[in-house]
Amino acid sequence: MLSKKTILKRAKFYVVLDNSVADFKELLRVLKKTVDAGAGIIQLRSKDGSAREILAFCQKANAYVKGKALFIVNDRLDLALAGDCDGVHLGQHDLPLDQARKICGAGKMIGVSCQTLNQSLQAQKQGADYIGFGSVFTTKTKPERSPMNLKLLSEIGRKIKIPVFFIGGITLVNLDRVVEYGGRRVAVTRAICKAKDVKGTTKKFLQRLEPGN
Repeated sequence: MLSKKTILKRAKFYVVLDNSVADFKELLRVLKKTVDAGAGIIQLRSKDGSAREILAFCQKANAYVKGKALFIVNDRLDLALAGDCDGVHLGQHDLPLDQARKICGAGKMIGVSCQTLNQSLQAQKQGADYIGFGSVFTTKTKPERSPMNLKLLSEIGRKIKIPVFFIGGITLVNLDRVVEYGGRRVAVTRAICKAKDVKGTTKKFLQRLEPGN
């Protein structure tokens, strides 16, 4: 079985399962299909699900992804630990990274959402395992954010040494623009959660993220 660090290092495609986009039953179906197609990291994002609902989903997700991909919970470190998940993803206004690390130890992955180079450098310095950087384009998940200057993606790629997953409105239509500026790891929500062919769409993303394509 591959280690968490090995799976993270190899991961190119990160899928955020958002409970505001689909219900838990549908999200579990999507999880299975995208993991089977090669997605490296799966995150559950549920802003209004109950603790019991989230924990139940975590247990089912863990049983399926074990050794194939990483399963991460957004915001809720308590549920990530209770569900024995691979880690937690923190926003800029969530529990500080250093405090989260004290609670969960080195055995859990901690990802951090960043919108600027300075935030990214700080997360890297504090020991984040990876960064989610965006919003790259306009996105329904964070409608208040403006799209980024794509030159910033190149700068992040040069100065940040831990894995960076670019996120925010990325689809197969605009993926080439991200790749053009050096983005070889991306995270998506609706592009997979709303896809008619989850496996096929996952494979298309992975193929186009390969160097040389």
